[in-house]
Amino acid sequence: MDKTVLVVGATGMLGKPVAYHLRDNGFKVRILARDPEKAKCYFDDSFEIVSGEANNIDSLDESLEGCYGVHINLSGDIELTGGKNVVDAASRKEIKRITYISGTSVCEEHIWFPMIKTKLHVENCIRESGVPFTIFRPTWFMEVIPNFVKETKAFVFGKQPNPYHFIAAEDYARMVATSYGNEDAAGKTFFIHGPEGVLMHDAVKRYCAALRPDLTKITTLPYWMINIIASLKGNDAMKWAGKFAAYFEKVGERGDPTEANDLLGAPKITLDEWIKKRQTETSHSN
Repeated sequence: MDKTVLVVGATGMLGKPVAYHLRDNGFKVRILARDPEKAKCYFDDSFEIVSGEANNIDSLDESLEGCYGVHINLSGDIELTGGKNVVDAASRKEIKRITYISGTSVCEEHIWFPMIKTKLHVENCIRESGVPFTIFRPTWFMEVIPNFVKETKAFVFGKQPNPYHFIAAEDYARMVATSYGNEDAAGKTFFIHGPEGVLMHDAVKRYCAALRPDLTKITTLPYWMINIIASLKGNDAMKWAGKFAAYFEKVGERGDPTEANDLLGAPKITLDEWIKKRQTETSHSN
């Protein structure tokens, strides 16, 4: 296949598997990297690595030259301006498909939360661009669960009474890559949910049982305590994570994944299967 897809944000936890699945589906994959030498640690010679940044319009124009599609995987401060820049460049270059990772709860009702406002703005830019698109709104990823396990403690932020259909990054990446070969996926916004609904506490407990059996108690950290700890340690990441968890505790998981499952193939990796694979990888690395 001669079609090339540019992946923006390819070295991240969710960008890398998308790049590999696109390659395995027969696409030529071009990686946009601020540090090409560092990117070579993640990708072999079957990938084309180009120097550029999402906030540099000239480098985007060059990177998108000759591309069929572009996948946007951005987060943090760069997502708003970088996402808009990529969409504008894709429109100028007459790109045939844009894919973008948004979030399960993104909607007008929730723009009071800054991250949701950003993602909805980028979604709207994509829809208004005139470029065929597929927007993905996944729920929580299984890959975030280890973040709740530290050296001597396993914890969850808040009570988290809502079950989440955790999805493996591999399943999500497969669906993104599949969408490029399915014309029926153009113009769609897909909700992506994993095979089973699981409470956050139970997910962390199951992870610990397999990989950290020494941690038998899952501590519930109230939000006031998170704010105090984060302030004392000057930990802005922890403070943001607490706000994010509080947001999800309030709004819960949203969307119907039926259309995505029918068109792109339903996610199959269960939480226990994902944990078992991680357990195997850990044992092999020791």
